[in-house]
Amino acid sequence: MILEFEPGDKVINPLNKDWGIGQVQSIINNKITVNFENVGKKVINSENIKLEKYD
Repeated sequence: MILEFEPGDKVINPLNKDWGIGQVQSIINNKITVNFENVGKKVINSENIKLEKYD
């Protein structure tokens, strides 16, 4: 699966919008580490949660 994100990209989690805007830290296989403004660092499994790019 090809991911459309790279480190530094701003994203939101559509299932948890209250997490705020996150910045992608790293991507290893299907695990995306994102630092969210309201909840800190989260590791997202891209097979379960579809992050949306924030412009």
